[in-house]
Amino acid sequence: MDTKQRILDEALTLFSEKGFANVFVTDIAEKVGIKAPSLYKHYKSKQAIFDAIIDEMNHRFEHQAQALSINGTDPAADAEIYKNMDEDHLVRLGIDLFSYYLHDSYTRRFRKMLTLEQFKDKELAKVYTGQYFDMPLTYQGMLLGLIVAQGLLASDNVPIMTLHFYAPIYMLLTVCDREPEREPEALKLLEEHIRQFDKLYGRNF
Repeated sequence: MDTKQRILDEALTLFSEKGFANVFVTDIAEKVGIKAPSLYKHYKSKQAIFDAIIDEMNHRFEHQAQALSINGTDPAADAEIYKNMDEDHLVRLGIDLFSYYLHDSYTRRFRKMLTLEQFKDKELAKVYTGQYFDMPLTYQGMLLGLIVAQGLLASDNVPIMTLHFYAPIYMLLTVCDREPEREPEALKLLEEHIRQFDKLYGRNF
């Protein structure tokens, strides 16, 4: 791991343990084993480090999406992929994505940091809402809307349908964050949720 990556990794660990506001550039430099002026050669500020962490997290997700043979960011492209999936494949994909969000070190620590900071920092609260409410509901809403338009799902209220799908998944994720030993239970519920969603909304191949 090169110095720039070590800075991001150590910074994210500190942010997730102490909170963003309580970590200073000197703290990050000390954890990396360099002086603060050397750190500034790589990143101009703590905010720049934060922004780079988000970029790295997005890059890691794109890599994971490719490994799972989905696009992950283009609803139209993914609608074409999803329409050819049978239910068992959809369940496996759902479990793989859930496991990624639960166990990926960047994503897990970033979520922990935002959970800690959401009541202390208004800007980070907005990031939290964007990352775990606005963006997923927008993407999944567009995806499900396209699938409804293709006649594979039936709904006259796609936003509520999207909430029905996403909300239980995020709830299970937060339970596992707090109580990791409940992951097997959560995965079982996740599978049942996906199959029940198919049944309720009439997914038809």
